Amino acid sequence: MQNIPRIYLNENLKSGETLPVEKDVVHYLRHVMRRNNCLVFNGGAEYSAVLSDDNKNIIIGEKTNRVDPSNDIVLYFAPIKKTDEMLNMVTQMGVAILQPVITERTVANHINWNRMKKIIAEASEQSNRNSIPELKEPIKFENLDLKNLIVADERFAHELKAEKKQIKTNRIFVGPEGGFSTKEFEKMDAAGVCSLSLGKTILRAEVAAVVAVAKVLDK
Repeated sequence: MQNIPRIYLNENLKSGETLPVEKDVVHYLRHVMRRNNCLVFNGGAEYSAVLSDDNKNIIIGEKTNRVDPSNDIVLYFAPIKKTDEMLNMVTQMGVAILQPVITERTVANHINWNRMKKIIAEASEQSNRNSIPELKEPIKFENLDLKNLIVADERFAHELKAEKKQIKTNRIFVGPEGGFSTKEFEKMDAAGVCSLSLGKTILRAEVAAVVAVAKVLDK
C-alpha cells in the first residue's frame, strides 16, 4: 500500500460512512495522483477509501491493520523564524503534542498557526502516521509547568554545564534562536529540570528540536 496516497480527515472515521470531501483533496487525487482510491486516517486508525463518482464525498472502506507509529512525546518550543520546518520534521518523528512557549528572547511573534496545522497534517500524511500532533495555543514561559521537563541546554556546548540527569520524562523544551535567557535558566535550574546536551556545537533551533527528540526516543 506504500504507493497509495494518504489523506488526513478531521472526522470520526468508521467503515461504511460517506463523508464530504474538500475540493483540494479531489484535485489531488483526480488530477495529481490520477486515481480515486486512497487511505484515510485519524485518531490512530487508518482506512481504505474511495471518492464518489460525483467527487463530492469520500466513502470509508475497511480498516487496515497498520499500527500507528506515533509516540507520546510532548514538545514545548519557542516559535522561531523556521517554525514550519521544525514542526514538519518533529511531526515526521512521531511527536504527539506541540506546545508553543513565548520566551524572553522569542522574536517570531506572528506565526500563522492555521498554516502550521496544515503543515502538520501534510507531514503526518507523508510519514505514515495514523494521527496528527495536537497543536496547542501558545503560552508564556511564566506559565509553563517546569516539573518533569527536559531542556535542550546549549550551556553544554559552552562547557558551562557539566552535570546531566537521567532522562525519565517525555516532555522536551527547546528554546528560540537566541537561546534561553539567564533568568529563564535560573528558574529552570531551581525547578530541577533535566538538562539535555545536544553536543559540542551550537545548533539552529529547528535542528535542536529534531536532535532532542531523537535523543529522548533513543533513551
